[in-house]
Amino acid sequence: MNHTFDRYAGIVFLAVGAVFAIGSRSISTSAYGSNVGANIFPMVLGIALSLLSLRLIYESFRKQRAQKKRDNLDYKRFAVIFAAAVLYACFLEDIGFVISTFLFLLIGFQTMQRGRIWVSLLIAAAFSYGVYFLYVNVLDGSLPGFPAWLGLS
Repeated sequence: MNHTFDRYAGIVFLAVGAVFAIGSRSISTSAYGSNVGANIFPMVLGIALSLLSLRLIYESFRKQRAQKKRDNLDYKRFAVIFAAAVLYACFLEDIGFVISTFLFLLIGFQTMQRGRIWVSLLIAAAFSYGVYFLYVNVLDGSLPGFPAWLGLS
């Protein structure tokens, strides 16, 4: 682990998170058909990114130890997850939030750690439906539901 890189990356991510949180204040606070405005998601992400980057900066200063040799980068895993993210963005409206998020998480989990398919299926299903339920039913937001051809809408 390169602590110098982590420190600089933490500073950059802290700045990006602050820009997101501050910039989200200029976005409309209400959306048509939704009690949750378009500004909530970028503000929460900006705050989360800022807090996580503060933790990274703290850890990089705390652990000043000898740097180990550089790890080999895993381009294959990166390519699979990047392609899954692009496909997720492309098909979100067509197949709905729950199915596309489920497939993206399942691919991500299996790419990072092969095996334990049932655990991956359970976590991906619970997370994708849980987030959909909380956002749509509890917060009265709007997300693309299930596709019409399934008859679940």
